[in-house]
Amino acid sequence: MVNKLTVAIDGYSSCGKSTIAKALAKHARSTYVDTGAMYRAIGLYTLRHQLTEPADIIAALPNIQIGFVQVSVPSADGEPATSAQHVTLNGEDVEAFIRTLEVGNRASEISQIREVRAFLVAQQQLMGEHGVVMDGRDIGTVVFPNAPLKLFLTARPEIRAQRRFDELIAKGEHPVFEDVLADVNDRDYRDTHRAESPLRQAEDAIVVDNSDLTPDQQMRIIIDLYDRKLASLKQ
Repeated sequence: MVNKLTVAIDGYSSCGKSTIAKALAKHARSTYVDTGAMYRAIGLYTLRHQLTEPADIIAALPNIQIGFVQVSVPSADGEPATSAQHVTLNGEDVEAFIRTLEVGNRASEISQIREVRAFLVAQQQLMGEHGVVMDGRDIGTVVFPNAPLKLFLTARPEIRAQRRFDELIAKGEHPVFEDVLADVNDRDYRDTHRAESPLRQAEDAIVVDNSDLTPDQQMRIIIDLYDRKLASLKQ
């Protein structure tokens, strides 16, 4: 009997893939893996060590250990603390350092290096041996091409730029919307045109355009898709 599915969630930047994957993993009582955080961790390492040449980045891979830890996050108004997943780089919790535009852009750049992708894909496939919810750019096409449920998230660039803009404002930063929009478009181009595992929709993926959906509406759609798929596999 099937109790857990491997779910592959792909899509463009700032589509809310991580938020959706976390919520779905909670619903499914499964493990969530943020592959974007893994690329960001390597991007952070290269920035800290001033590595720019592909050969130097490839040579450094054996020195990079990436993991995930669950941390307790205090809630407001006296509510119970919640648990959140943070990425670690060589044992250091680097969650607070990997969500900047600079690290995001570096992650997009280093993701074009074949050896970097192979290094992380091997780890990701091991993580998914017993059912997992994983989001990224090539999960349904490369990491888990046989996943029973594949989702491809999209939204209009202006919508995604506004979401990213609002996130940066909430963090106390002072972005310019036009710069954020340009960054979204640049990342889309890099992700879809890179030679190694470009972002593309798997043929059997279900497309969810969340441009005009509320988070609750989107989650209802995705949870329904998951429950239907799980039920069909149990028959």
